[in-house]
Amino acid sequence: MLSQLKLRNFKCFAEQTFNLSALNLLTGLNGTGKSSVLQSMLLLRQSHEMGVLDREGLALNGHLVRLGTAKDVFFEDSKEEIIEIGLRDKEGSFNNFVYSYDETRDFLQSATPTEVSREVISGMNLFSDQFHYLQAERIGPRQAFPMSDQHVRVHGQVGADGEFTSHFLNLYGTRKVPPKLRHPRATNDTLRSQVEAWLGEISPGVRIWLASHVDMDLIKLGFSFSGSRHTTGEFRSTSVGFGLSYVLPILVAILSSTPGALILQENPEAHLHPRGQGKMGELIALAAATGIQLIVESHSDHILNGIRIAVRQGHLTDGNTAFFFFSKIDKDGYMCSQVETPTIDGDGRMDYWPDGFFDEWEKSLENLF
Repeated sequence: MLSQLKLRNFKCFAEQTFNLSALNLLTGLNGTGKSSVLQSMLLLRQSHEMGVLDREGLALNGHLVRLGTAKDVFFEDSKEEIIEIGLRDKEGSFNNFVYSYDETRDFLQSATPTEVSREVISGMNLFSDQFHYLQAERIGPRQAFPMSDQHVRVHGQVGADGEFTSHFLNLYGTRKVPPKLRHPRATNDTLRSQVEAWLGEISPGVRIWLASHVDMDLIKLGFSFSGSRHTTGEFRSTSVGFGLSYVLPILVAILSSTPGALILQENPEAHLHPRGQGKMGELIALAAATGIQLIVESHSDHILNGIRIAVRQGHLTDGNTAFFFFSKIDKDGYMCSQVETPTIDGDGRMDYWPDGFFDEWEKSLENLF
């Protein structure tokens, strides 16, 4: 697991340290740096996958992130021509990835010793196959979804868009899900059954249908709905709305992960009813309790409350959570990003609520009354 992320001269951060836990919730106003935190980590992984992380420079544009040019990621008011992204693991090992900024070539050149980077990289979940990243703009309902032996069989990935989720579920649907993540109403402990049970919190009685067409490298996804006496026919995913297709990759990624894995998620609440959002928060908390590390960007108070309830009920200890609230302040005439870290106790209560930290409902009620 990662225990700390340090950023210097990266995008909107002059210098910022994030002390990470098992479950990390990033929230706050738009344009304040939440996505930049995820992008810094994705940038390292992308550069590692492309073989340039510790030899050349950062791969700013690839399949995980597309950040433009070096100027686009360099802190505008920096007093020095370097960018640093530092990672510390739970054992205390630290690696600081340092890149010199060449303004004339608009290039970031690696300044990190190769041998040190490789030693630390080999032990971090960010660079392993025990990793999932699901971006906010996930793939929605389709007539058919792509298959990829390279992504699914070799590396066990569902894809940043969730595009390989159906292939993953079809291939590994009989895997056993850890006891703490098992839904009480599932018919058995296999991945497919557990995914259906958690989907049932969003749309009761839902069942998944998969049909592979290997000759075209495509797999069809469909849904049906079971009541106590009747099960409907199969419906195409395009006929049941965005919610089920959007949340399916998140459920598969979480339920298929093992202790030590790292999951980065953007807006898991997208297209979900408030009840489903609350259950998503609960599942995220249960995953953290099993030893999976999650860094989640969310604007949902229902996600937050699902986590708080899980802590209060004893499913997750308060020491395994970290909340980061992002806002902007005027400092000497310049707008700067500010990060606050309210904490939670064993009863699920926050020690303080920064202005703008999931307080809009209360403010609206005050105006209504």
